[in-house]
Amino acid sequence: MSTDLFDFDEQLRKEGKAPLAGCDEAGRGPIAGPVVASAVILPTGLRIAGLRDSKKLSPSRRESLFWEILEKAEAVGVGIADHKVIDRINILRATIKAMCAAMEDLIVPPRMIVVDALRLPVKTEQLTLVRAEDRSASVAAASVVAKVTRDRLMDHLHSLYPEYGFNRHRGYATREHLLVLEKLGPSPVHRLTFSPVSSLKLPF
Repeated sequence: MSTDLFDFDEQLRKEGKAPLAGCDEAGRGPIAGPVVASAVILPTGLRIAGLRDSKKLSPSRRESLFWEILEKAEAVGVGIADHKVIDRINILRATIKAMCAAMEDLIVPPRMIVVDALRLPVKTEQLTLVRAEDRSASVAAASVVAKVTRDRLMDHLHSLYPEYGFNRHRGYATREHLLVLEKLGPSPVHRLTFSPVSSLKLPF
């Protein structure tokens, strides 16, 4: 188990930044479905074995870590911006909107937020880092919660529109996904401002 992620957070806490929240998102790149953000406050001294950036974990490992984070965290918040919001205000603003909603969802107000790459329009002190999920345990935890939550939402969308295979590609522009798009056109949950969806004829 690497302790680097936890040591980074512990140092910030020693500097008076507790409660410390990590904030991250999942789903900026897909051409369908929502973008989901999470904010997580982990307690001082906690170590979660194997916690890392969600993209570097298997689905089963993400799932087990998801439940451990929910059980052991001081607070967990989630924010969602759906495809309609993304099309209306663009993906960057929608991501920030979801992150702010995740912060507001926390039952414990943080003293500092560590955010992956973006700066949020909030009064709380924040530290913006590139690849923050590789440096901060709190952000890595948020990335897991956001990813698992979004995957579950995509599973639900799959139950509504099974012909698109959302349970497999999660809305990303895979070859399978693009072939279905060419055949059926966009579903009601595709991001109509995203290429190549924007160039296709709407079936509804």
